This record gives sequence, structure tokens and C-alpha cells, in this order.
Amino acid sequence: MATSPPSSPDPDYTGIRLDGAALKVLAHPLRSRLLSTLRLAGPATATDLAGTLGTNSGATSYHLRRLETIGLVEDTGEGEGKRRLWRAATHSHSYWASDMAGDEDAETALNWLSRDYIRHLTDRYERWLDVEQAWPLDWRDALGLSDSYVLATAEQAEAMRRELADVVSRYRRVGQGNPEARRVATYTVLYPIDLDRAPRGGERG
Repeated sequence: MATSPPSSPDPDYTGIRLDGAALKVLAHPLRSRLLSTLRLAGPATATDLAGTLGTNSGATSYHLRRLETIGLVEDTGEGEGKRRLWRAATHSHSYWASDMAGDEDAETALNWLSRDYIRHLTDRYERWLDVEQAWPLDWRDALGLSDSYVLATAEQAEAMRRELADVVSRYRRVGQGNPEARRVATYTVLYPIDLDRAPRGGERG
């Protein structure tokens, strides 16, 4: 997930940019979780996903088909009979807030989805905190939260975010083949501190 598409030196890492119509499809509690589960755990049937997410396979199948219409999931063609095997069609998705401007429903979907991602982060990070003490100290030192502040224009903040995305891209497969490597989630969150001092808005070219 991202608000703008990161550059990536990995040709196998794929992404899709969502427009307002697609964002409105994705902005649903179950669809958001289905996509995240497929990206993290790999291909699965609707029945398997229903068991993981605590819902029924009929609802899961319906919402998978809705995600398929916007290019976020796809049928692998490897399922047996009616047991379709689904996978995430891309590794990430992105969107620009400016693409939603003037579409009230799309802006509402964007706001909901952003809040859902924050809930998703909180839930997963609290699970880590529940088990953290059982992990080796080198891992506990390497992981965790940090925060800082910068003074920047909108253009400079965007440039910084893209540089951070480039760093993540360089490290995406750095541990491949190493039995000591583990998957590590990274999140980037930028927000203004002076919420009562909104500058005049600019337009993207």
C-alpha cells in the first residue's frame, strides 16, 4: 500500500495505480483484508481465506471477484473444480489524493481506507509487542518505532518519501537465501504538525 508509487530496481516487483472508481471498490473491510492476506501469505481459495478471516466462503468469493474487476487479485488457474485458487495480482497499489479531488465518494473511500491502514498497522504491531520478548535481542534492537520532524515544502516532502521508498526497494530481497532472514514490514507515515496552518493547495502537473 502506498499513496504514491515507489520506484523499484526489482523488475519482478509490480504495482498498480488506483483511480477513484477502483479505490471505491477496495474501500471495504473484508476486501482490504483479503488483499493483505493474499499478499502476505500467498495464493489461497475462498474457503481458506474465509477460515482465516472468520467469514463465509460465499461472501469471500463475491468480494474476491470484486477485487478482480479492478486488477488487484486474479485466478491462478490452478484450482480444482469450483475451488478457484486466488492470488494478489500485484505486490503493491498506489493512489494520488489529487486523483480523487471533486469526487466526494472517492474522497470518502480514500479517508476510510487510510484509517483502515492505520488500524491494520496498530493491530499487527501490537501482535509483535505481545511476543517481542521471545525474540533475540539483535532483532529487538533492529526493529521498532522511531519518529522525527522535518521542515519542508510539499515537493521536498514528496522527494523525501520517494528516497525512503528507494531505500526499501534496495533492501527488498537483500536477505534472500539467508536462513537467518525474516520478512520485515516497513511503514512510512508523513503528516503535518501544524494542522491549523494549511497552505494554499497546489495542482499536480
